[in-house]
Amino acid sequence: MAEFWESNFKEKQEMWGLKPAKSAILSKDFFIKKNVKNILIPGVGYGRNAQIFKDNGFDVTGIEISKTAIELARKHYGTDMTIYHGSVIDMPFDSRKYEGIFCYALIHLMAKEEREKLILNCYNQLTENGYMVFTAITKEAPNFGKGKRISKDRYEFHEGAKLFYYDKESVQEEFGETGLFEITEINESQPFYLIKCKKGKTKL
Repeated sequence: MAEFWESNFKEKQEMWGLKPAKSAILSKDFFIKKNVKNILIPGVGYGRNAQIFKDNGFDVTGIEISKTAIELARKHYGTDMTIYHGSVIDMPFDSRKYEGIFCYALIHLMAKEEREKLILNCYNQLTENGYMVFTAITKEAPNFGKGKRISKDRYEFHEGAKLFYYDKESVQEEFGETGLFEITEINESQPFYLIKCKKGKTKL
């Protein structure tokens, strides 16, 4: 996956523009409402979704696998945000506990065991009563079922990009033990679920 993301960032640079995703805006509002002050963003990319949190007073830490993306983040947004260079699979990168975690459009690019590890590692880095918000592509996406079938509900439509398409049952299966309390449908570049979990909360 490292090679895939590095080549994408080198070739396409700021491929999604500099405006934050709708999910980032909604999550910023949610975290403000819950009085969250510091957040971790696994897969921070070149920082477009981090900046809206920084602009609203959050202490933001990122994790990013692509050196090119980190360089772009520094170019656009300065050097005052900690960004760990490495794969989210290798979390944790510090011993800190975070009040909030925002993970955008990353988890569906992973194999099942990697998804499970990421969810658990994020949950373990939350403070008690902390929140984590994930976005994940759904089976309503136009490319669902197209391309090379890798495994159940997982397809390679573009070379190197193997996507797992979620339905509510698979969200429940993968997030149910980590404080899942809300699943919201949201339309961005693709139809996504906005998945919210709270540490210490019982099952949905």
